[in-house]
Amino acid sequence: MVRHNIRPEPHRNMSTHSCLREELESREEEFLASYAVRSRQTKGRMHAEKDHPYRTNFQRDRDRIIHSTAFRRLEYKTQVFVNHEGDHYRTRLTHTLEVAQISRSMARALNVNEDLAEAIALVHDVGHTPFGHAGEETLGEIMKDHGGFEHNRQTLRVVDLLEERYPDFPGLNLTYEVREGIMKHQTLYDHPLPVTFNPDQKATLECQLVSLADEIAYHCHDIDDGLASFVLKEEELSQVELWKSLVGDLKERYSELSPSQRRHQMVRMLINFEVSDLIQETNKKLKEHQVKSLEDVRGAGENIAQFSETTRKLNRQLKDFLFDKMYRHYRMIRMADKARRIIARLFEVYLENSDQLPPSFRRQLKDEDKMQLICDYIAGMTDMFALQEYKKLFDPFERV
Repeated sequence: MVRHNIRPEPHRNMSTHSCLREELESREEEFLASYAVRSRQTKGRMHAEKDHPYRTNFQRDRDRIIHSTAFRRLEYKTQVFVNHEGDHYRTRLTHTLEVAQISRSMARALNVNEDLAEAIALVHDVGHTPFGHAGEETLGEIMKDHGGFEHNRQTLRVVDLLEERYPDFPGLNLTYEVREGIMKHQTLYDHPLPVTFNPDQKATLECQLVSLADEIAYHCHDIDDGLASFVLKEEELSQVELWKSLVGDLKERYSELSPSQRRHQMVRMLINFEVSDLIQETNKKLKEHQVKSLEDVRGAGENIAQFSETTRKLNRQLKDFLFDKMYRHYRMIRMADKARRIIARLFEVYLENSDQLPPSFRRQLKDEDKMQLICDYIAGMTDMFALQEYKKLFDPFERV
């Protein structure tokens, strides 16, 4: 009988392995653009920790985010369609992964720090409420006299306070640069107030790219889901100049496609158009502003990462179309109104008797204001959990 030795061989050169992080940092120094963020130059963490032997600071942040509870919950949080409307529509998790993919591609093309861009992309939505923007608007209205609610600030609360994983500190103890990326994430739906992150300075180029990758992802993929659900119709989209031009290109290449193939190819072409334009225009802005350092990026009078003026006009037309034909569609309005009623009623019940909240959650935030405590609890819910909780509290035949 042959015996197989399954014990790992001892490392022949331990010093090689113990220096891997330093080697990665040296590669960043050698290969990244002069205006990219280097992990070695991080402004650090809120709680001091030793560096990891073979992961850079931003790689470590990325891994902590992926393994967090809040990240896993994104699987059952709404992007546009509530989860039970169908199992092939995008969720916050699939949207986040798509933003991360686009962010990495653009960061690589522009020779900036992919690991930092990926970490910011992966964490940017973990503070989102259940039921998408309807949930956020409802909590914002309820909390208007108690500090308000904004999901970027809530994301920072999650990573700084609410995640409970480590014995030495609360939260995930992420680097300054990732936390700054959370608070300077700007899109049509994101208007954070980065008061503790030098608001007079522009964000890093990595952060700027993630903001625009987010915009690209949700517009392109909302179209995909809208067509798949029949909320949108192709003949209506043909009124949009950008879509019309891409349809013409597709017809020149393929004479016959199934509806599914045509939809996926159109979304693919739309993403490629947006990403290519963004990279080209950002390169122009780097030259125009003579950007040589991170300080030049931060001190520029405008964001360096931009679409061209032509594409901005095309995107405005596309946004207006989506708002009119999709986000104001009667099915979307029904889902949003249902979400507002559920969250408002849950908040009302918990406020009347906060002892209904789990004891472990109340212990963790024992010094927190009751309104903020309830807000944190509801914001952390998935769509599915919120619906189940609503049934438990209001359906007399449902077990509690």
